[in-house]
Amino acid sequence: MAKIGNGRQSVDTRSIRTINSSHIDDESSLGSDSEINGFTSDRRTDKYGFIGGAQQYSEELAQDVPPEVLRHREVKWLDMLNHWDKWMIKRFDKVRLRCQKGIPPALRGRAWLYLSGGKVKKEQNQGKFQELDSQSGDPKWLDVIEKDLHRQFPFHEMFVSRGGHGQQDLFRVLKAYTLYRPEEGYCQAQAPIAAVLLMHMPAEDAFWGLVQICEKYLPGYYSPGLEAIQLDGEILFALLRRVSPLAFRHLEKHKIDPILYMTEWFMCAFSRTLPWSSVLRVWDMFLCDGVKIIFRVGLVLLKCMLGTREKLKACQGQYETMELLRAIEPRYMQEGFLVREILEVPVTSRDVEKEHHTQLKRWRKTRGELNLKPPPRMHGARLVLLADPPRRQDLKQNPTIVLEVPQPTSQLKKGKEEKQSMKKKSKKKSQPIMEVPNPYPLPNEHSPPPSDPPAMPPVTSKTPETVPQTVPQTETLSPHQHCAPPTDLAPAKDSPHQQSTQSLSSTELDTYL
Repeated sequence: MAKIGNGRQSVDTRSIRTINSSHIDDESSLGSDSEINGFTSDRRTDKYGFIGGAQQYSEELAQDVPPEVLRHREVKWLDMLNHWDKWMIKRFDKVRLRCQKGIPPALRGRAWLYLSGGKVKKEQNQGKFQELDSQSGDPKWLDVIEKDLHRQFPFHEMFVSRGGHGQQDLFRVLKAYTLYRPEEGYCQAQAPIAAVLLMHMPAEDAFWGLVQICEKYLPGYYSPGLEAIQLDGEILFALLRRVSPLAFRHLEKHKIDPILYMTEWFMCAFSRTLPWSSVLRVWDMFLCDGVKIIFRVGLVLLKCMLGTREKLKACQGQYETMELLRAIEPRYMQEGFLVREILEVPVTSRDVEKEHHTQLKRWRKTRGELNLKPPPRMHGARLVLLADPPRRQDLKQNPTIVLEVPQPTSQLKKGKEEKQSMKKKSKKKSQPIMEVPNPYPLPNEHSPPPSDPPAMPPVTSKTPETVPQTVPQTETLSPHQHCAPPTDLAPAKDSPHQQSTQSLSSTELDTYL
């Protein structure tokens, strides 16, 4: 039996189970390269990165999407991410529908960051995570965090190695949060939330995603005393009366408090309860529509396990009922079945808020005021966006991997520019050939007076010996032949070499090309 808390005395529950192995050193989870749980290199991982355990991929529990459908959905999601603010404000129903169908795996991490508002939070606090990461942190929280690292998804390849990159990043994210919210500190249930985020995004993005979940989606869940989670337990129990009266009467008869079975469900957002394919689908909808999805999942599981008289015959007491809720049948957690049932549960965000006010009044009558008043809960990504309107640059997508390509030298740049200019000029229509007077007329040749004053011949670097060589060659040409400029050259004012009718030496030809 374990306790969830912030290093303080908290509600005792059997829902959160941890690994207590004598061969594992609980003093520190860092500095060792040994592997746990019998992992060897010849073990194969599934499509989600698990090498074993109850959450490993199973064809019976997962619902695979054909590749062509997946590619089509990826194109749609890329368009939404490029125009996120417009889609969220004007076409949020379409965003919700696509989240219900499942976010493509290749874009899930980016979509989660946008849905939760972590992207905007990150852009508005540039350098904050690096600042927190560079600090040492409170020793009382660091010791607790280190002891919990190896307990988070021990069968996942990212966290299987003691001191591996997954555990290191998880330590950084959780330590940064204790510095970001020192009044809350660290709660054990935050570790699986951060670990799920780290499986899909870098450490900085996971940190801001954790901040948004703790502050916007599940406010007060991880604060001292766990009053918010107890209050939501009463809300779940009240909603169960409407969804499954039979299950409600059974739990009420045996005086089974909601905190005994729903703590791990809600605080970990079902990340340690469901098969992994179902976890991802639940999180897609949770980050889009808010905490009502968590309530719906809980109601579906309670209804399926305790909603018929045949089921209740097997659990005649409190102990049998608790054991039944700890061992939920796999068919009820199957991805396709679970998602269909979640969408059919008649519980809205308004119902949750209405019941919240009712239970809060009852709490105040029986227990007094809350010790810590959490901030208002945001029911979904749209409300999160409207509560903190982003700037346009906050939603700009930045590449995760940046390759530094060496810049070309100035000579290469100049050569490329010359080639591009030559290509553009060659595409233009050839200019009409103008009759240009011979700048070197022969003694017996009288050129007609030009209408415009002729252009002065350019000064070239020719040696005197090269000039007589060109003059005899022009004697055999007619006046029109030697006066016409070559048609394959650019206009005369582009280059001194192009204005001259003299041949180029090899050195000059190399320079020109």
